[in-house]
Amino acid sequence: MGITAKELAKILNLSEATVSVALNNKPGVSTETRQRILEAAEQYGYDFTKVSGRKKLNGSIYFVLYHRDGAVIADTPFFSELTDGVRETCAREGLKLNIRYLYADDSLNDQLAAIRDSDCAGVILLATEMKAEDFARFDVLHMPIVLLDGYLRNSPYDSIVINNAQGAGLAVDYLVKHRRTQPGYLRSAYAISNFDERADGFYQAIRAHGMSTSKSLVHRLTPSSDGAYEDMKEILERGEEPASCYFADNDVIAAGAIRAFKRAGYRIPEDIAIVGFDNMSIAGYMDPPLTTVNVPKKYMAEMAVMRLVSLFGADHFVPVRMEVTTNLVKRRSV
Repeated sequence: MGITAKELAKILNLSEATVSVALNNKPGVSTETRQRILEAAEQYGYDFTKVSGRKKLNGSIYFVLYHRDGAVIADTPFFSELTDGVRETCAREGLKLNIRYLYADDSLNDQLAAIRDSDCAGVILLATEMKAEDFARFDVLHMPIVLLDGYLRNSPYDSIVINNAQGAGLAVDYLVKHRRTQPGYLRSAYAISNFDERADGFYQAIRAHGMSTSKSLVHRLTPSSDGAYEDMKEILERGEEPASCYFADNDVIAAGAIRAFKRAGYRIPEDIAIVGFDNMSIAGYMDPPLTTVNVPKKYMAEMAVMRLVSLFGADHFVPVRMEVTTNLVKRRSV
């Protein structure tokens, strides 16, 4: 016989209300506490069928990866880990999963109609590349939708997102502490909401350290390893002097820039220190291993699945935005 919620609360030294909120995937507890409760529930054999919305579905969950132009989403480890998290959670919960790629072209309406007319019970929508005008097109589905890694103000959908500003602030604080100088910024040349929020966090942290934002050296780089390398190589070949440390919008930008710096004779971290963002799998294998902001990608995916399941058959619905915090993984690039 599995453990009860009351017994689980006693083991974890938490209130029954806190445990109930986490098990029912409701807002009101921190990311860390929620994860701790869910991991313990799995460990001690909690019966999740007791939780509202955990009943078996007569249909599939669709994980829809939306491509606007492919500049960010294309086969990076970040999105692979999100996909793995969705797949593993659905397998654990006994849910059927269908993974679809949608493209923002003339065939999108037909693609959406095919989903609407399938066995789809609900959608987890990877919204990283989505713009405000894209969201309304999904209203034709008339089914529960949870946005993953994307958010729209006044959206009718739930969202699971990263606290990007907090993560960028961690990076700036660490660079200032260790280099005693103003960080530069390796900023994506491609605009998405995540990168915009990271920029806000970067500049907020710069101001918090009493520095002028106008004095931070900013390079706009293509958000791919090869693209960032070529862009940074061109900047250095023009004779521009780099900063002594940088925050990069993501790890692939950091990886490309590091290659260009090393090609130009700069040592990492002796001459130039770099902090990335996302803690992709490549970060630990770089030379030197990359210090980066960790995003709990599989946990985000798990929360998206759990929240979607909780919506099936719900009598009352109010959209929520669930924001996961980040932490710094310290390696040898600083």
